[in-house]
Amino acid sequence: MSVRRVVPNIPTGDGESSRAFYERLGFEEAMNHGWIMTLVSPTNPTAQISLYTGEDETGPVAPDISVEVEDVDAAYAAMRAAGAEIVHPIRNEDWGVRRFFVRDPSGRVVNVLTHGGLAGPA
Repeated sequence: MSVRRVVPNIPTGDGESSRAFYERLGFEEAMNHGWIMTLVSPTNPTAQISLYTGEDETGPVAPDISVEVEDVDAAYAAMRAAGAEIVHPIRNEDWGVRRFFVRDPSGRVVNVLTHGGLAGPA
């Protein structure tokens, strides 16, 4: 299984102040859906952070971390086979990702996703 990137998801009550803080460290806004904003290093595009200003739009909770994988369906099958707690079932999202949430052994919620090339049923 191939991991493409790992992104910490930081909850914030003030998205603008948080964005300004991370921009001073060299990040630039790459995506903003209102409830989540992703900031990216312009020199290393896999160095990213996401700021949550509210709850996840379609998930039951805001995840602690996002892991982009090459094959999200294979990751989902592996987590289910291992008996991991699926917090949010696999689905295609309107913004172009296929994802699911799973709880890790320490209780953190992990958003596992793939961009584009959406497979499987919604």
